[in-house]
Amino acid sequence: MNEIIFFGLNKKSKLIKNEPEKITKPIQFKFENENENENENEKQIKQISSGNFSTIFLFKNGKAIEYLNKNDSNQKPSKIQIENIQKVIVGYQNKAILTIEGNVFAKGKDINSKNPNKFINISSLIEDTNDRIIEDIVSGRNSIYLLTSNQNAYGIGSNDYGQIGFDSETLPKTQKPILIMKNVSKIFSGNSSNSIFFLNSNQELFGCGDTDDGQLGLGESRKETKIQKLTKIQNIPKGKIIDIQCGYVHSIMLIENENQNQNQNPKRKLYSCGHNRYNGLGKNEETTYEFTEIKSSLFENDDNILDFSVGNFHTLILTSKPKLIGFGYNWYGQLGTEDTNNQSFPIQIELPKLRFNEDISNYHLSCGSSKSFLYYSPSLSSFSNLEEDLIKLFERKEFCDISFKTENGEIIEAHKLILKYRLNQNENQIEKLQEIISKKSIKESNQIFEMIYSNRIINPKLYSEIKEIINSNEKIEETIKRIYLNENENENEKDFIIEREEKQYKFPKLILIMRSELYRGMFLSVTEDKSNKVTDYSELSNKSFQLFEYWIYSKSKSKLKLKLKLKLKLKFKIKIKIKIKIKIKIKIKIKIKQIQKN
Repeated sequence: MNEIIFFGLNKKSKLIKNEPEKITKPIQFKFENENENENENEKQIKQISSGNFSTIFLFKNGKAIEYLNKNDSNQKPSKIQIENIQKVIVGYQNKAILTIEGNVFAKGKDINSKNPNKFINISSLIEDTNDRIIEDIVSGRNSIYLLTSNQNAYGIGSNDYGQIGFDSETLPKTQKPILIMKNVSKIFSGNSSNSIFFLNSNQELFGCGDTDDGQLGLGESRKETKIQKLTKIQNIPKGKIIDIQCGYVHSIMLIENENQNQNQNPKRKLYSCGHNRYNGLGKNEETTYEFTEIKSSLFENDDNILDFSVGNFHTLILTSKPKLIGFGYNWYGQLGTEDTNNQSFPIQIELPKLRFNEDISNYHLSCGSSKSFLYYSPSLSSFSNLEEDLIKLFERKEFCDISFKTENGEIIEAHKLILKYRLNQNENQIEKLQEIISKKSIKESNQIFEMIYSNRIINPKLYSEIKEIINSNEKIEETIKRIYLNENENENEKDFIIEREEKQYKFPKLILIMRSELYRGMFLSVTEDKSNKVTDYSELSNKSFQLFEYWIYSKSKSKLKLKLKLKLKLKFKIKIKIKIKIKIKIKIKIKIKQIQKN
């Protein structure tokens, strides 16, 4: 099910027919063919990217459509003829596509001057053939940046402001990727920006490009128009850098502060620097040469920032309340305030009723130069954060019974039962995995184990090395029948007991098997000791454990009331199925009564 909220310029690329050229109040967006019979993945949005001349909608099935900014009110979107798309970016006149396989296709006059309207594989142009698997792509105004699986950052396109890290007089632009920096964990820029930031694994921030208006946050002593080489950014706010997005002459940074209370989410704050043209900084200063906090009473202590997006001169923020907040340039109605007045300070924006209001963390913002989108896009695994919690639990010492040594001699402890399930129950495959790990760094090795535990492709290059030994499609029906439908099976061994805060919770193993690769690995091994174990899950946050319960019975983030109903139905089915187990019937009835009382 889709939900897209739109406001801003509705001219040229007529995204919504029968609506004015300026939509100043957020309204529901619908595709023309939304009522046709389509697969659900055909409708579900994964990402939206919008620039001056183009807007691209990416769907969960890896396909994308594009609206071009043309003076044709009857134009229809065109399908992008590339399959398995993972991410799209739209710059000023350039655009790029990242595929699941790690290839990048791009087009634009600064990418391919001979044929600017044709997509070419720019990742294949990287000189180092071992560095052609791309993990992420970021757009600048007239340049594109690539982050490889080896954590190297490349740039291609315009270098007229030194935004590719080289002297612009000797290298005004390049139509092949140029290595800018190594050991990069994240790249930050914006579709209208000539500035670029790089974050390394030590949370050190570097930048290059246009800094004439202070948009790199280097301080008043650094006012040169162009920074021709990478420069370390000093005096950045304390905390973890979550994101940086750049407008035309300013930058906005999201920082997550450390929180001592593990049951609460760390507090997030926004900081801005650069020129305050069209009120883009969110505060009453003409120019700020260092990142300083954007303050507002709208950012309450019990509220937190979930997402934000920056256009040319306007910014939108989504909080957990939920609230939509915005400031900056508003001539086209891109702030959604029902007028076209610029806003110097953050202001709350009235939204139509959201379909998935209780799942607000899966809404995302996308600001183009004069357009704004708020859209619902749940991750492929709605419980990815929970899975990460569970992975951490299974990495604890009491779960680990096999060791792997990396190239530098670091030791990684792993869970042999899960490995044996994921590696075809084959000791030889475990030996092959040990051989692979012995040639990898600790970072790459951890990524490999995360892919094995979670069954997600996190690093395409590493996955290509281990996919031959990983079994991802084993049929488990026969094993389930053997374990769970055997009349001689001890009834007590059909439950998995979790202990938490001095309480014990019973969950059917069969349900857990159908929900998670981790539990499949534990319960389906022929060699497993199937005695009824008590497992302590106290490390999970209250929120994660609540999601865990929802996930087991309903496979969705449902209301508590809905969850209880589903639990009752499940117990009722078990009661009917196990007619001769009188003791269990009594226990189940007692449980149902307790739930009903609550």
